[in-house]
Amino acid sequence: MTSIRIGLYPGTFDPVTFGHLDIIARSAALFDRLVVAVARNEGKQPLLSLEERIGSVRTCVADLGLSASVEVLGFEGLLVDAATAHGAHTIVRGLRGAGDFDFETQMFGTNRRLAPGIETVFLLADEQHRSTASRIVKEIARLGGDIAGFVPASVLPLVHARVGRV
Repeated sequence: MTSIRIGLYPGTFDPVTFGHLDIIARSAALFDRLVVAVARNEGKQPLLSLEERIGSVRTCVADLGLSASVEVLGFEGLLVDAATAHGAHTIVRGLRGAGDFDFETQMFGTNRRLAPGIETVFLLADEQHRSTASRIVKEIARLGGDIAGFVPASVLPLVHARVGRV
């Protein structure tokens, strides 16, 4: 009997960017099933509601033709608990550069101590997306800049509505 390889890619996705979608598409090719876990994380004071973030990621996953192998869900609490609840033995993390690596190695160590049976893999963001961070995209939008090169067209109206640009 062959076991199903399930990966979990967590994040706040506030908003979902082309960089996130690159990691989702590449991760989906590595696993039989990928769970994209959208974190509630009110501590980050998200621009978009959890429901909007889940909906926008689902729309983007469908647009990529990945709905059959990628499930998008919300979660709160410990990441390792979400991974365990969904049968994932691997957490996927995207890296843009050295700063991400420093933070992610700390998270890896913590998660490893909490759940030794769950592995973490790092995927380096595609070169064209390495400078894209959701917080920067939100700041550009708040200041009236064009974010069309950073987020899918389906996400633009959500962000614009939240920053007062209709």
